[in-house]
Amino acid sequence: MEQKIHQGRNVKRFREMLNIKQEALAYDLGEDWNQKKISLLEQKDVIEDNLLKQISAVLKIPVEAFQNFDEEQAVNVISNTFGDNACVGNPNSTFNFNPIEELKKLHEEKIVLFERMLKEKDEMMVRLEKLISR
Repeated sequence: MEQKIHQGRNVKRFREMLNIKQEALAYDLGEDWNQKKISLLEQKDVIEDNLLKQISAVLKIPVEAFQNFDEEQAVNVISNTFGDNACVGNPNSTFNFNPIEELKKLHEEKIVLFERMLKEKDEMMVRLEKLISR
């Protein structure tokens, strides 16, 4: 049994994720739109392509997101991706990095940066001395 994607519900999901009210979306779509019309639009299974393109431009979300997003599949992916040792909401998470090694790496990067800055300063001093001695 193939699950049909509800484009209107997807418009509503993405609009809500962006914290945009129906009135604001209606305003951005033009004079012909109002809150009630957006509410009716979000109830439609399929939305015309040209209208989806307008909504896509306003919300800055690809048209394909409205056409292809399936909440059930997304939940399935998330539930199959995160195991018992996942970091999200698990206070006993295991981290795969050594903080001391990370600090060493940052320190080495800082030294390289300082050395490069000193070299640039020396080069700038040489150029300034040449300019002064002319």
